Amino acid sequence: MVSPPLFAAYDFLATGVLLVDADGRIDYVNSAAETLVGISGVLLVGQGFETVFENSPELKAAYASACQSRETVTEYDVSAQVNGHPPVRVSCTVTVHEEPKVVVIELRPADQRLRIARQENIRSQQEASRELLRNLAHEIKNPLGGIRGAAQLLERELPRESLREYTQVIIKEADRLQSLMERLLTPHRLPTLSMVNIHEVLERVRSLLLAETPRGIRIVRDYDVSLPELKADSEQLIQAVLNIARNAVQAMKGEGELIFRTRVARQITMGSQRHRLALRLDIIDNGPGIPEPLKDHIFFPLVSGLEGGSGLGLPLAQTLIAQNHGVIEFDSVPGHTIFSIYFPV
Repeated sequence: MVSPPLFAAYDFLATGVLLVDADGRIDYVNSAAETLVGISGVLLVGQGFETVFENSPELKAAYASACQSRETVTEYDVSAQVNGHPPVRVSCTVTVHEEPKVVVIELRPADQRLRIARQENIRSQQEASRELLRNLAHEIKNPLGGIRGAAQLLERELPRESLREYTQVIIKEADRLQSLMERLLTPHRLPTLSMVNIHEVLERVRSLLLAETPRGIRIVRDYDVSLPELKADSEQLIQAVLNIARNAVQAMKGEGELIFRTRVARQITMGSQRHRLALRLDIIDNGPGIPEPLKDHIFFPLVSGLEGGSGLGLPLAQTLIAQNHGVIEFDSVPGHTIFSIYFPV
């Protein structure tokens, strides 16, 4: 039997932990493991491990291998199914301790590693893209200034007013490109942290969207009002959510339904850290969805599936969310696109 103080220590872990005694009976199940396998630990304690996981041959094989070799065994994608409950894919690590004899089984959602790898890959690719764009923007700025200045000088020399329309086109397009370059070069300021109510952020975004699109868009609020406040930068969150929601409105061509939904999420991995509780904000639209070829690149600068889009809204939103310790994910099929933002609580 493992001592109660050790039980308390395991309860604070975000990783699911089962302790199995020398007789092969489950001695303890922490709350993370209960959430993962979908059953209370009270119903598992005292039962044989191999009986409980009778329909999980890969997990049982990892357990048997560790017990036989006395070495730690890790499997990255196995099925864990408590009898009578749906199976879940997990990564497991089985470690045998001799004094006292106890087997520690650690369980994590199998998609955790994939999500971490995907987030790290996107971040590294984005940083490389941003660096390339910053260098490119520096090289473009000076010629743009020269083009604009030459157009202004030419305008003064033109004999007819009608010809000046052409120089005005050159000047306005140069100014537009100059503005784009400034947005690419402007360093992101560090967030000013304070306690923020996420629903106040959403109400501000809702007001802005309704002012821009007074007809055709229906915004549904599905709030969990019990959510605690976040420590974040309110203005940065407003800008991030507005960029995502505005993209949705543009994709729906100003007609459709937009849902703002807030919930508590449990056992969420952000970066390489796992959090027992997080705030989840979903931005859902019933538009045409994100084209399949764009899904792997949607957060890259200058990538846009919208006609006339700059391709900077989503990359900026992701940067602002990351600066406030959050992560963003999405799923999209025709008629249903959902962007989910998670913040640790």
